[in-house]
Amino acid sequence: MTTYRAPLDDMRFLIDEVLDVASALGERGPFAELGVGPDLTGALLEEGARFAGDVLAPLRREGDAHPATCADGRVTLTPGYAEALTQLAAGGWFGIAASAEHGGQGLPEIYGTAACEMWNSADMAFALAPFLSSGAALAIETHGTEEQKALYLPKLHSGEWTGTMNLTEASAGSDLGPLKTRAVPEGDHYLISGQKIYITWGDHDAVDNIVHLVLARLPDAPEGSRGISLFIVPKFLPDADGNPGERNDVYPVSTEHKLGIHGSPTCVMAYGDNGGAVGYLLGEENRGLACMFTMMNEARLKVGLQGLGAAEGAYQKALAYAHERVQGGVPIIRHADVKRMLLTMRAFNEAMRALAYSEAVTMDLARHGEESERAQQQARIDLMIPVIKGWMTELGEEIASLGVQVHGGMGYVEETGAAQYLRDVRITSIYEGTNGIQAADLVGRKLARDGGDTMRALTESVRETARALSGDPALRLLGGALSAAAAHQETATERLLGLLAERPDAARGLAFDYMMQTGYLFGAWHLFRAAAVAQDRLAAGSDNPFYAQKVATANFYAEALLPRTRAHGAIIAGEASALEAYAEEWLA
Repeated sequence: MTTYRAPLDDMRFLIDEVLDVASALGERGPFAELGVGPDLTGALLEEGARFAGDVLAPLRREGDAHPATCADGRVTLTPGYAEALTQLAAGGWFGIAASAEHGGQGLPEIYGTAACEMWNSADMAFALAPFLSSGAALAIETHGTEEQKALYLPKLHSGEWTGTMNLTEASAGSDLGPLKTRAVPEGDHYLISGQKIYITWGDHDAVDNIVHLVLARLPDAPEGSRGISLFIVPKFLPDADGNPGERNDVYPVSTEHKLGIHGSPTCVMAYGDNGGAVGYLLGEENRGLACMFTMMNEARLKVGLQGLGAAEGAYQKALAYAHERVQGGVPIIRHADVKRMLLTMRAFNEAMRALAYSEAVTMDLARHGEESERAQQQARIDLMIPVIKGWMTELGEEIASLGVQVHGGMGYVEETGAAQYLRDVRITSIYEGTNGIQAADLVGRKLARDGGDTMRALTESVRETARALSGDPALRLLGGALSAAAAHQETATERLLGLLAERPDAARGLAFDYMMQTGYLFGAWHLFRAAAVAQDRLAAGSDNPFYAQKVATANFYAEALLPRTRAHGAIIAGEASALEAYAEEWLA
């Protein structure tokens, strides 16, 4: 059995480059006093890699074989998970990119991004615990009162408590309008009653308390999604000193039986079966969905990283097997088709990593950059969120499937562990808004709200990179391929903007193709920018094989993978009539 080892060379290379870009913060702004730079990057990555490889990776198969269970209102975790959570908390990883004002480490988002990738490569089911906690903390920090921040944030950032989000009900999934969970005012709090499903890490005994963020409806609330409020519902009610006190009326009913991520206790949660769960309003009444979307946007970025994490784990396992498995007298890595699959996996992983790490810097620039540029940076990250979530999870599934294929028949049996990556990653294109919802958001909201101006500006930046690449004989292939893909993107953007005005249903039917086209283009952009830095170092005399590999990987992406933009663009450029014309009854 192979284990996970973080791709430290690529991670360190990207982080050093994007932090150099982030110097636009002004001597790295709020990060200057923290010593952000190569030394800190190296120390954090090495310690994170050790924890991921030595502690979490061995738990991946353990969690798959011994799932979390629920009995008598109590969840039992996979053996080893509680101890790993304690170690994660002790290392300060829960609040690595959270505000130091409220107990976090206060480091740039890029470090949290790298950590998130490592945890998900090692064991995606485990990684969901810190992922949900950071989202809950962000929602409280953004919308909570000062008292709520002081009470909950230090505990969440330290990992002493974990957090969840409770949206889904049997009758209310992506459309939360029919939501039935109720909240009745009582003094300084509310009594919550109802049932939620699919609650990730909904209950466990590995920490002292669990902070549930619960969507519910007030008695006099407007109908539909406009009448939803958000509440903090702790498992144990904090006492006067802020310590866990009386048990709240919130209990797990069962754990879901899932295709993958078995180690994650995904719970059916019951609120108020014994009189009412005590909850505290977060934000304003009937504005809960807006508050929850703060958490959802954070979650969607991290779900994209789950796609990358699973893909990297699947690649490493497939690569090891390809070296070991002999067929025709040679290791199968020497077979052209196996080499093609492995290089496809690697190139996509490096493109996804480059995109995610670059946009992590955009998040910090939107929060801490020059005041005059923050709105522009926020518009950029808003545009990229559905792409990162949608494109990277679609690729995560493709790459995990390729990992099974490299193993051949051994990939289809559970003993090798290759199939687990495919089963685990399959949820990522579904939760936090299906990828169809991400595509609709990208086209119907993010592209439409400024008439395509943000996309046009970004595509022009891609063209600038293409021109620079074309001026270097060693990178001319990259420049030409990137320029052609940018032209396809421009054509598709204008086509969709026209359809949104004239035939919005047709535009929505093409949204998925546009999301994928955008992902392939922007993944290429950031991968090729990294290749240009690598080529500069080779030209300066470096003999580091990492730099030559970086350029070669980009060349393969340009030749074999970037042409996918042309296919998606051709679909968007077509008549876009067949989908609308097809009668629904013909699908029966």
